[in-house]
Amino acid sequence: MPPDSVVAALDIGGTKIAGALVDDSGRILVRSQDPTPAREDGETVMRAVGGVLAELAASPLWSQVTGVGIAAAGPVDVSVGTVSPVNIPGWRGFPLVERVRAAVGGMPAVLIGDGVAMAAGEHWLGAARGRDNALCMVVSTGVGGGLVLGGRVHLGPTGNAGHIGHISVELDGDPCPCGSRGCVEGIAGGPGIARRALEHGWTSGPDGDTSAAAVAGAARAGHPVARASFERAARALAAGIAATAALVEIEIAVVGGGVAGAGDVLFTPLRRTLRDYATLAFVRDIEVVPALMGADAGLLGAAAAAFTWPD
Repeated sequence: MPPDSVVAALDIGGTKIAGALVDDSGRILVRSQDPTPAREDGETVMRAVGGVLAELAASPLWSQVTGVGIAAAGPVDVSVGTVSPVNIPGWRGFPLVERVRAAVGGMPAVLIGDGVAMAAGEHWLGAARGRDNALCMVVSTGVGGGLVLGGRVHLGPTGNAGHIGHISVELDGDPCPCGSRGCVEGIAGGPGIARRALEHGWTSGPDGDTSAAAVAGAARAGHPVARASFERAARALAAGIAATAALVEIEIAVVGGGVAGAGDVLFTPLRRTLRDYATLAFVRDIEVVPALMGADAGLLGAAAAAFTWPD
């Protein structure tokens, strides 16, 4: 049977532009994807977005599409529909919502940041489903996140609420590109994990891989420096989760992204060290669980936004 309702979803990051047609049960019906020409000028990037939309529009299902949800790397400003992704230099204050609307004939379009999109996707179909108060985190090259409060995804005035990566957990820590010091992202993001391991004596394997995934493999094999780097990352994440819980009383923290792929190397020390920070009675029972949506979290979150927050 044909789907009752369909939206188009875009997930735009520094590496790829993914698109899909999604029905109201969360089924991905059609996919399209192209590389992001992230080092090119803004118009070139927008043409790539238009190409993905054109591929989706070629589907017979396009006639049923009622709106477009856009998940984009940030910072974003949903109040005016603009994006300024750190990893797409050609887009600074770029009017993405306006340009997407023009590309789809004036159809309604809604913008959310990629961390909030992950939260929306996990709350709709994933590990936060049925939970009224949750923090959903993307731990990868950077660390982002989104909040579910009172059963609804919480955007904040500009759409950046829940950006846990820039909570400071080391007051005298290393400077962060954001201008602060000791941010969660600098410690728990993939580059921070790898840098700390290399600085303390870990060396890459025969293939020269110095990524956080390689550090995770070494930690899994028992390398003490690699394990210590993940312990430090876990402690930074635990401090950020506990701080968030103290402010807004979340009941669950959902952790996804490439670094979360380390599995127990990350989650075991994270759950253990969270007990050191989440000590008040109302935050003591926070669950920490892996995300379930994987690489489709952004697309499904964008689709959730289009269904939930139509213009």
